[in-house]
Amino acid sequence: MKEDLQVYDNVLQLIGNTPLIQLNKITQEFKGEFFAKVEAFNPGHSAKDRIALYIIEEAERKGILKPGSTIIETTSGNTGFSIAMVSVIKGYECILAVSSKASNDKIDMLKTMGAKVYVCPAHVSADDPRSYYQVAKRLHSETKGSVYINQYFNELNIDAHFNSTGPEIWKQTEGKITHLVACSGTGGTISGTARYLKQQNPEMKVIGIDAYGSVLKKYHETKEFDSGEIYPYRIEGLGKNLIPSATDFEIIDRFVKVSDEDSAHTARELAKTEGLFVGYTSGAATQGLKQLAEEGEFDENSNVVVIFPDHGSRYMGKVFSDDWMEEQGFFDTKNEIEAQPIEFIK
Repeated sequence: MKEDLQVYDNVLQLIGNTPLIQLNKITQEFKGEFFAKVEAFNPGHSAKDRIALYIIEEAERKGILKPGSTIIETTSGNTGFSIAMVSVIKGYECILAVSSKASNDKIDMLKTMGAKVYVCPAHVSADDPRSYYQVAKRLHSETKGSVYINQYFNELNIDAHFNSTGPEIWKQTEGKITHLVACSGTGGTISGTARYLKQQNPEMKVIGIDAYGSVLKKYHETKEFDSGEIYPYRIEGLGKNLIPSATDFEIIDRFVKVSDEDSAHTARELAKTEGLFVGYTSGAATQGLKQLAEEGEFDENSNVVVIFPDHGSRYMGKVFSDDWMEEQGFFDTKNEIEAQPIEFIK
C-alpha cells in the first residue's frame, strides 16, 4: 500500500486475510461452536485466488514465466477466473480448458476477464482426449512459451494454503480450532490448510467432504482407485474421477459424502438463515457439517471451522434458480427464491 494514501496498488494485494464468521441459526441445534472461513471476500470471490497468485509468482521467481508467456490451466471455473485475473494484472495471455459442468455464469466471467476458453465434456474419463485434462495438455504442447499450472498435480497448490489459509485460521481461532471441515476437489485447500494446523495441534481432526459419484472417499479408506464409484453429479469443484497428487490423504482423518440435492438446498438455506450468499460447494460443506453433527462428531467443546470456497453469484443459473432446481427434481419450497411476490410500480 502507498505510504501517503490508503490505496492498494492493484487487486492482487487484497488476496487472503478473509474473515472467519460465526454460524448461528443453521447450526443452532448442534453441539459446539461453528465458524465459516468465507473465501468469497477474496477479490476473485474464491479460495482459488490464493493458489493462482502463489503458483504464478513462484513460476516468475524460478524464471519459468517470462514476459509474453501464456498460462494454461484446467478448471471448473474458479481457478480459471483467478488465473485470468492475475494474468490481466501481470500481462500474460490465459487459455483455459473448462469442464462443461461449470455454470454458464462462470464461463461468461472467464471470457469477460479476457481468457480464451475451451469447454470440454464433463462426463468422460480423465484420459479421454476430449477431457479438460487432456485438452489442456494438448494446448500446452501446441502453444510456444506456455506454462501449464496443472493444479491437480502441483505441490504448490498445497503450499499456497499452508502459507496463508492455515496460519490465518490458527490466528483467528487463537489456536482453539478442534475440527477443520472442507470440500476436497484438487485437494490443495484442505491439504495445505490441514498440514499447517496439524503441525500446531496434531490432535485436531480434518474432515473432507466428497460427492457421490467421486472416487476420493473410497480411495482414502482403501488406497484403491475404483472406477465403479464414478458417475455424473452436479456439484462443481468437489470430488474427482481421478486421484490428484495435490491431495495429502494422510493428513485427512475421514471423508463424508453429500448429495447434489441436499447440497443445493443447504446453499439456499445459508442465504436465508445466515445472510451468506455463497456457492454450491459451500452448501456441500455445510451439508457435510449437518451430517457430522447428526452422527455425534461434535461436542460442547468443539470449535469447528468450515471453509466456504466461493460466492453465490457464480450459480445464479443453477442452485439459485428456481427453474433449474425444479428441472433437477430438487425444487425446494422452504427456500424458494420467488416465494415473496415482486411488485412492479407503474
